[in-house]
Amino acid sequence: MPSKVYSAALIGLDCLPIEVEVDMSPGLHNFSIVGLPDAAIKESKERVSSAIKNSGASPPHHSNRRVTVNLAPADLKKEGPSYDLPIAVAFLIASEQVAPKNIDLAKSLFIGELSLEGGLRHTNGALALALMAKARGFENIFLPKADAAEAALVKGIKVFGAQNLEDLFLHLESKQLIESSPLTDVSQYYIESDSPYDMAYVKGQESAKRALEIAAAGGHNIAMSGPPGAGKTLLARTLPTILPPLNLGEALDVTKIFSVAGRLGNSKPLITERPFRSPHHTASAPALVGGGNHPKPGEITLAHRGVLFLDEFPEFHRDVLEALRQPLEDGIITVSRAQGTLNFPARFILVAAMNPCPCGNLTNPAKHCVCSQGQIAKYKRRVSGPLIDRIDLHIEVPPIKYDKLATEKVAEESALIRERVGQAREIQKERFKEENIVTNSEMDLRQIKRYCPIDSTGQQILKNAVNTMHLSARSYHRILKLARTIADLAQDAEIKTQYLAEALQYRPKEEN
Repeated sequence: MPSKVYSAALIGLDCLPIEVEVDMSPGLHNFSIVGLPDAAIKESKERVSSAIKNSGASPPHHSNRRVTVNLAPADLKKEGPSYDLPIAVAFLIASEQVAPKNIDLAKSLFIGELSLEGGLRHTNGALALALMAKARGFENIFLPKADAAEAALVKGIKVFGAQNLEDLFLHLESKQLIESSPLTDVSQYYIESDSPYDMAYVKGQESAKRALEIAAAGGHNIAMSGPPGAGKTLLARTLPTILPPLNLGEALDVTKIFSVAGRLGNSKPLITERPFRSPHHTASAPALVGGGNHPKPGEITLAHRGVLFLDEFPEFHRDVLEALRQPLEDGIITVSRAQGTLNFPARFILVAAMNPCPCGNLTNPAKHCVCSQGQIAKYKRRVSGPLIDRIDLHIEVPPIKYDKLATEKVAEESALIRERVGQAREIQKERFKEENIVTNSEMDLRQIKRYCPIDSTGQQILKNAVNTMHLSARSYHRILKLARTIADLAQDAEIKTQYLAEALQYRPKEEN
């Protein structure tokens, strides 16, 4: 008798339901899997057979019949070992070794990798699976116990975490029930982070700290230039400590990304701290933006709602940097492959750190620069003008003098700055409650016109700046968004001239 159960396939960050059908027919023994399976699924024949045998049931290779497994839809490529469990369950039902009672298989999802002993191993994407199950009207999810708390973040669906295959088919026959997992209490994961970085321990650099506060308040990109050892990396690492914690919606989005990418870990099922990603400058374009034969999230998607720190910015390959253009502008990255096109979220704060020249000492008053003008010009040309144009704040980070390094005075703590940033974010939350954006940096042209009005004096200042600094239209609009954030930090409803003046000083001194 043929049987059918449901599983799911990860497509980017989302899931699609998959029908797992098993049919047994007379003939010489053969165990085949069809429906565009990858190598991991083809190898599941051995895992499934051993797991069923070691769970006390009769495996496929003991039957003198042809066993055919079909994964539908057949034109969708399937990958990964998560189909082990649905294949095993469908075979046990088809071979009449398990007769499900008091459960609607049409409204149940099965997912999980099997060990040879019949145990269930961790599977990526449990949160994405649960969200799809709820949206598609499924009522039950059966998956490894290690992933139950993650799936139970979603309300309105029963999550059953099984330790092994034997526990599961005893549950299906109502002989020994598995208790459904309670809704995961997210409050236990919102605890004060114990970060080793704090603005209080950054000596000097008041102007850089001010720029980072503005970047945090409005979600703006920032570039820091200065000699080696001036503190650019330390400043970048303190940025997450002044960002407000992720709200539940953002936390679920970030958790879903890390779960699909296989980077969630076993410590906790929900990420509540803003991501900080710092890829090496030798990273490839697919590693940064995502991709592969079966596209996976890259570093910019892993940095979603957090910070992407690119140290030694000009040392990245040109094609890697140019791939940042779309996500910096739109907050998404579109990955196109022969199989189709996928969109990954990429709404992050870019922090770029660079030296002013190849030797690093061009702006260091204590050391002599040994670079020629040609070398300096070539070094600066590694970062294109259009990319520089997409960065809102450009600051110089000078070397720190001994007096400031040796002082015992502790600077303002990150917690105090985070409080101001939080207040500015609350103003933006109220402003954009009818819009589909979160921060000022995400405003489009229509929203800029609505929320960034300036008086005649401000218009004259901007007119002079555009003419003298040769600003592009993009730079003009970014200055308005930046001034809006500075006004929010001052809790001022109007964009006054001093806010515009401060925003203008963060433009690069020389437009590429």
